[in-house]
Amino acid sequence: GPTSLSALESLAARLEVVGLVRETPAGRDAAWELAQRLGIPCWPDTAPAAVDALVAELRPDCVVVSSYNRILSAATLARSRFVNVHYAPLPQYRGRANVNWAIINGEPLAAISIHVMVPELDAGNILLQRTVPIRETDTVLDLYERLNAIQRQHLADVVLRHLAGYAGEPQDEAQATYGCARLPEDGEIDWAAPSDAIVRLVRALAAPYPGAYSYVRGRRLTIWRAAVPERAPRYVGRVPGRVVRRDRAAGTVDVLSGDGVVRLAEVQLDGEEIRPAAEVIRSTRETLGLRVGDLLDRIAALEREVAQLAARRARE
Repeated sequence: GPTSLSALESLAARLEVVGLVRETPAGRDAAWELAQRLGIPCWPDTAPAAVDALVAELRPDCVVVSSYNRILSAATLARSRFVNVHYAPLPQYRGRANVNWAIINGEPLAAISIHVMVPELDAGNILLQRTVPIRETDTVLDLYERLNAIQRQHLADVVLRHLAGYAGEPQDEAQATYGCARLPEDGEIDWAAPSDAIVRLVRALAAPYPGAYSYVRGRRLTIWRAAVPERAPRYVGRVPGRVVRRDRAAGTVDVLSGDGVVRLAEVQLDGEEIRPAAEVIRSTRETLGLRVGDLLDRIAALEREVAQLAARRARE
């Protein structure tokens, strides 16, 4: 995950790290490479049972969890001290996709909470909590970079303080809220939503995430950069998703939302490179999103192709 490298950097600078549990990377992985340079053993099996066996074998003074999306059993947690790094202002936003949800929901702040792990989800005593403002243009990567910097600075000190006896502060259960996991298909844009909400979705799903997306001419279109224009015409007749302006010089395209206009700057058709929106969206007669008519046209085209194939085989 995006927090592992800064966690390892912090811990390796101040403590003896006896191992890193992390799936074998498909490509280059900075955390894996750092562990190898430092001579830290790496275990690729991240299954809870494998983690339990490893903790039982190594008997570490503390296990630090950062960017791990599995649930560890009470029996595993009883084997050692466990400290978790959670990028949210606990007790709010327990669960998954917390930085993404914070942007989507228009929160003013994101946070890092380092807490003691207990069997209940993200419910242990808080050892340290820091917040960062969410600016209007921040993407999820911007927030991860700032939160990672805080983790890099403080994680090792927090672990040492906990090992020395600091138990942390209890969470207020009455204030607990949760975020569910997000799937790639959750990123489809509803053009009837408010402009601000659409732009927040784009920012929340920016790289390294799959991106917010829509469709144009029946093809999937990922929106990588968008904004709400400061001075846009007020449309009292509107079709959400309709293209109303192309600026070829700036490379932007204006699209109607449920309450205003969204300006698209960088987009990507499936299988192609990221390009200025005006190079991909060619007309103000286009409407983004899947419409019933588009689906019916596609079905009709497929039926024609099937009929042609059947006729060709009948002649052979």
